[in-house]
Amino acid sequence: MSPPPPPLGRARKRDAQLFDPALCDSELVDVRAQFTQGRWAKARSLLVATGDDWDRRGHRLVVLAETPAATAWAREWLLAEPESADAVTLLACAAVFGALRRKGTPEAAEEACRRAAALLPADPTPWLGLLLLTRAFGTEEEFSRHFDQVRARHREHHHAHHLMVSRLAERAPAAGRDPLHEVYDFAAWAAEESPADSPLAVLPVIAHAERYRVLAAAQGHGPDAGVEHWSGRRARQVLRSAFDWWLEWEREDHPRNRVDLNFLAHAKLCEGRPAEAAALFQRIGSHATQAPWSYPDLDPHKAFLAARSAALGTA
Repeated sequence: MSPPPPPLGRARKRDAQLFDPALCDSELVDVRAQFTQGRWAKARSLLVATGDDWDRRGHRLVVLAETPAATAWAREWLLAEPESADAVTLLACAAVFGALRRKGTPEAAEEACRRAAALLPADPTPWLGLLLLTRAFGTEEEFSRHFDQVRARHREHHHAHHLMVSRLAERAPAAGRDPLHEVYDFAAWAAEESPADSPLAVLPVIAHAERYRVLAAAQGHGPDAGVEHWSGRRARQVLRSAFDWWLEWEREDHPRNRVDLNFLAHAKLCEGRPAEAAALFQRIGSHATQAPWSYPDLDPHKAFLAARSAALGTA
């Protein structure tokens, strides 16, 4: 078991960092600041250093691609280095976010992603871009095909599995709190298929949270309905297993680990276990994520701060 985390201390000064998609990747934060000013050389070096750490590469490319003027700076980079596969992939990811903001077409973004995929066949990131694109614009069949392409290149791809869980959770909202819903089966299967130290061990918790999001929207549940959603025997077993796994986890360097910790802290509060949630909040620090604190239809900033204060006894 890892030693207990340090106390949060004066966290108020760090609240401005809440919901930064870079999370705890300090290198990425520094490079992004330069990239937004048109200085792409550091982004090039960062991506070269990232190599084939596919989860980290996907995380960094997505965060850079979401920045203002990412398309313009990626094109400038590509003009300087026409053979750069990293520049092509960054431009493709930027095209995806442009399409999601209705500032570009899905067709152009898809073409850009396929061009990047052809340049680096082993890289799942262009297929992650297509997965994000079809999450908004595509069919179920297209989404599943793109997920399979990501998983064929990296079986434990964190972001892709979260997207698949989110999509599956939206099926059959009228079924209510069905413990046999397919999203639970998928999450359990993915967790079991992964190595013992894989963060996909938390995927069953993500599935419960995403299903709650869907049921709350469909049936008009209020925020307190989360307690009922997490009160069943299976939900308790999933949470206990995930929390025990986190206590033993030694891979704190995973680029998206704060995503899992936010979901787990949220679930522990809904379960009515604030002491366990407090340990998670201390590890989360200022790295909050929009989901699941926005579930159901809440202001995530207010919800996170209120939840953290309640768990830590600082309200």
